[in-house]
Amino acid sequence: MHACKYVAGHSAYIFCLTMITEIIKGGGIERAAQIIKAGGVVAFPTETVYGLGANAFDERAVAEIYRAKGRPQDNPLICHIASVEEVSEVAAEVPDLFFSLAGKFMPGPLTVVLKKGNKIPYAVTAGMDSVAVRMPDNPTARALIKACGCPLAAPSANASKHVSPTTAMHVYDDLNGRIPLILDGGECRVGIESTVLSLVTPVPTILRPGAVTEEMLSEVLGEVKTHTGRIIAAAPAPGMKYKHYAPRCRAVLAQDAKDALNLYRSAESEGLKPVFISAGRMPEFDGLNVINMGRDEEAAARIYAALRDAEKAYDYIIVQKLDGGGVEKSVMNRIFKATANEE
Repeated sequence: MHACKYVAGHSAYIFCLTMITEIIKGGGIERAAQIIKAGGVVAFPTETVYGLGANAFDERAVAEIYRAKGRPQDNPLICHIASVEEVSEVAAEVPDLFFSLAGKFMPGPLTVVLKKGNKIPYAVTAGMDSVAVRMPDNPTARALIKACGCPLAAPSANASKHVSPTTAMHVYDDLNGRIPLILDGGECRVGIESTVLSLVTPVPTILRPGAVTEEMLSEVLGEVKTHTGRIIAAAPAPGMKYKHYAPRCRAVLAQDAKDALNLYRSAESEGLKPVFISAGRMPEFDGLNVINMGRDEEAAARIYAALRDAEKAYDYIIVQKLDGGGVEKSVMNRIFKATANEE
């Protein structure tokens, strides 16, 4: 294997066909910033999932994100900033509502869609005139953004459509040999991607649910709605247009315990090795293959790790349907997409 070269002072980042991917636990900020300033990409931790970041102002660097992930270029990226004031660098018009939301939810797992500023290339926004902005609640992430001196365009640091990464090893499993560096910040606290809220719609609209729920947002906004459509011609936010969060083996959704057990037995009869991802202990599954994801915030923090653990040891995954509100609805959004049949 050959290491790649980082050319200081040049916008171009020189890749070789196979690169060495290094993981650094603790520190590594300046080294990561040097790579990004040279036009490269680096994986870094946030409180939601690990991100794959590049200079949001550098169109060629942004293209490397899509290359490394195998991501469709009509799927927009989120611009990550280190302070609320930096929103003016990426957005052309910032309404007072943004600052009201920032006062309560930033830094944190909330992304806000605003009118795009001229400095942001259309490669970041998938050709649209809106831009998604968030300030992560992770000291490593914000320190990296500050060290780079620019906002970071970053999707989740996984292979496109695969389960999102919540540990550095998840990133390594997907992107080893595709990126030079992973900053290891431990396990992500929230565990699912940020809530995406559009302020360019007539009524503030949740485009992707997350840990900041509709109920929480309504306390600030008054009126807010959630996008429920299935067909998106041009997606203003990531996670809306394609099958996402999917394990590398078949995954299905069970409506209840009886349905789950029937699916389990049917899979066994076909010679498969099934596993049930449950939201708690079910006596019917004692002695069978079970991974417990828990409920509410625990389910959010565990669902992606559970799917990744399951795909490594089993070849048929059955996921329990969650029927709670709040963050459980956001987890179900990910489970629906992970178990979808459509591409």
